[in-house]
Amino acid sequence: MSTLCKPSVSVPEHVITLADTLAFAEQAHAGKPQLGLALRLIRNTGVQKRHIVQPIADTLRHPGFEERNRIFEVESKRMLPPVIAEALANAELTAPDIDAIIFVSCTGFLMPSHTAWLINTMGFRYDTRQIPIAQLGCAAGGAAINRAQDFCTAYPGSNVLIVSCELCSLCYQPTDDAVGNLLSDGLFGDAVAAAVVRGSGGVGVRLERNAAYLIPDTESWISYAVRSTGFHFQLDRRVPGTMEPLAPVLSSLATAHGWDIANLDFYIIHAGGPRILGDLSKFLGVDDKMFRHSWSTLVEYGNIASAVVFDALRRLFEEQSMSPGATGVIAGFGPGITAEMAVGRWSVAGTPPVSTARVQSSHGQPNHGQPNHGRPNHSRPTHVQPNHVQPLETA
Repeated sequence: MSTLCKPSVSVPEHVITLADTLAFAEQAHAGKPQLGLALRLIRNTGVQKRHIVQPIADTLRHPGFEERNRIFEVESKRMLPPVIAEALANAELTAPDIDAIIFVSCTGFLMPSHTAWLINTMGFRYDTRQIPIAQLGCAAGGAAINRAQDFCTAYPGSNVLIVSCELCSLCYQPTDDAVGNLLSDGLFGDAVAAAVVRGSGGVGVRLERNAAYLIPDTESWISYAVRSTGFHFQLDRRVPGTMEPLAPVLSSLATAHGWDIANLDFYIIHAGGPRILGDLSKFLGVDDKMFRHSWSTLVEYGNIASAVVFDALRRLFEEQSMSPGATGVIAGFGPGITAEMAVGRWSVAGTPPVSTARVQSSHGQPNHGQPNHGRPNHSRPTHVQPNHVQPLETA
């Protein structure tokens, strides 16, 4: 079985507090009938501070979609390499050991994907599989974990790198008074994250089963209107109530695995907003404190979209409270309305990790052939055994 290792997470240096957000909202919506609603929505997010890639004054201006996407490319390429390097170190692997890269983002667009740039600049093999996920929004963190598990199941012994890059502040629309935009003004923050799913060995969550579910006929409830000014966030007022139909889906996943969803040891849940976390706690019959890591992410970073599950999991690792065999669930929610869910056990020991060396051709260049699964000339030298770890509002 594959193991989700400790994530690495980084947030930009610029900080905006709740007080800052309220002050800017009062300026931006002064004299408008939506002002009271905007202030109420922002106060109700539960977010105390967020991190953004530009100074506040620059964030509040709109230089155009083209310039914002250029900033997305520059800032993502600045922030990602150290986060990826740390995630690889957490998994006790190096770039040539990775067989697939899953890159997720809903806040900027590049073609080719960042995966091509990473392969060319960070030492990944040229036969590394590329799996970009661009349109699952906040659910993409859970989806990436599930697709990594699926890949490791299809290709035993493989290692998958997941990269999440969410620079939500680049989607700020200063003249949009729609309820979704008003909410996003005070909810979303910027972050990048990375984590490795190891096909064998590793310390972390041993992934055992995953599932996905789409609530029928809700595709318009969370969406982007793509306009000349970029991505305009749209939110249906019914979204906060989606945990009632999704809670039984989570319960069914656990039941199919022989577990009781209300009696697990850890819950890594997407922090879409306080209503999402509060309702899920109620409908699952789980004490609210079991969602403490998701709450901490929401309060300190805001909703960082697909990166939320990785930051919440990072906090669980750093708490050092899990014992071998502890059971848990990971869940992300987003547009669709889509839920991506997985269950697994905490693992602190496994088989010796395997590695894939970058294979050289007879001319000394990296091999551009097929992936190395089962190929006799692609040896996998054994590494040192990993150290043990001590024990919305919108989707």
